[in-house]
Amino acid sequence: MLEASSHRIIVCSLCRDTLTGLRCGGDLCADLRSRLSLRQTPSFAIETIDCMAGCARPLTVAFKAQGKATYLFGSIDRGTDAGPLVEFARLYASLPDGWCNSGQRPARLAGKILARIPTAGKATEQVR
Repeated sequence: MLEASSHRIIVCSLCRDTLTGLRCGGDLCADLRSRLSLRQTPSFAIETIDCMAGCARPLTVAFKAQGKATYLFGSIDRGTDAGPLVEFARLYASLPDGWCNSGQRPARLAGKILARIPTAGKATEQVR
């Protein structure tokens, strides 16, 4: 497993809640920090960014670490998905290359993955 400090959770700060129209990325970050510390989850840097181009599926959240696959989730509900995101964080931290299939991810996140991007060098073929 990589050093825990190299793990990042990135939350869009511009995404608006589909029901309220409010930006809730900052609130989700605070909730994730609290939940991660309570569960003694390996340390993650939790950051916001202005946009991850998932505007059709707000709120977007990414998981990233050096040498691991990157995940982008969309349609995240701040109220009901914070717990499953913490479960995924624990799984992600435990995977040497970050690679997992849908059956390994929390059920609540099913259908919410927008992208799983392999780390450099993971692809087996090059298209010419």
